[in-house]
Amino acid sequence: MNNFIKKIKYFILSLKEKSLLNKLKNSTKRSYTNNDTKNVMVKGASLTINSKTLQTIAEVKENVTSIVAKTNCEPKALFDYIKVANTPVYFLNNADKLLAVIKEEEGLITEKKGFDAFYLSIILGLGIKFKTEPMFVVRNPEIEKSYLLHHFYCWYSLKSGLPGFDYESRKMFKKYLIDGSDEFTKHLSMAQILSLQEAIARDQEATAYALEYINKIDGSKNVMDKIKNDGGANI
Repeated sequence: MNNFIKKIKYFILSLKEKSLLNKLKNSTKRSYTNNDTKNVMVKGASLTINSKTLQTIAEVKENVTSIVAKTNCEPKALFDYIKVANTPVYFLNNADKLLAVIKEEEGLITEKKGFDAFYLSIILGLGIKFKTEPMFVVRNPEIEKSYLLHHFYCWYSLKSGLPGFDYESRKMFKKYLIDGSDEFTKHLSMAQILSLQEAIARDQEATAYALEYINKIDGSKNVMDKIKNDGGANI
C-alpha cells in the first residue's frame, strides 16, 4: 500500500469516525454519568473525560511512541511484543476473506462471544469455543506498518484499561460502522450511547496516531531524499 493510499485510507476513516461522533452527540437527549469512567455527556457537547482517563491516554501515546522508536515499527518486533504480553497472534491464509464472514478485518480482534467466537475458534484450529479473548489475526507477518500501528495502538489502549473495548461496546461499534442511521441510534440506551462514544474515541486516537506516524516518516524520507540529491541545500 503506497503512502498516498495509506493517507486516504486513514483520512476517510478519521472523517467517518467524526461523523459518527456528531450523530451520537445530536442523538443524546439528556445528561448521563457513567459510574465506571465518570464521563458526562450532554446534548451537543463533547465527551468530558476525567483526569485519570486523560492521563492514561497520554501514557498510551508516550509508551507506544517509545516502542515504535525502539522497534522502528517493524511488524515482527511488534508481534513479538504483543505475544510476550500474552495476546496470541495467528497468521492465517486468506484471513481477510475468512474474517469478513463475521464482519472483522485483519489485525486486533477483541473479545468475541457466541457464533463469532465459535467461527473464529474453528478457522484458527482452536477447537470449539463460544468465547474468545483478544487476539491478532493477519494473513502475513509482513503486514503494512502503519496499518499494524493503528491496531497495535488500539491493543495497547485495551491493555492499559481504557474504556471502549468491552464486548458490548465493540459489538455496537462494528454495527454502527455498517449502519450509522438515526433509526439505529434511537434504540440505544444512554449507557449504550456513552459506551459507543468511548469505542469511537479509542479508534479515533489510533487513527490520529497512525496518520501522525505516516506524516513523520514521509517527512523524514523527503529530507533524506533531498540530502542524497543535492547535499541538503535549501532544506
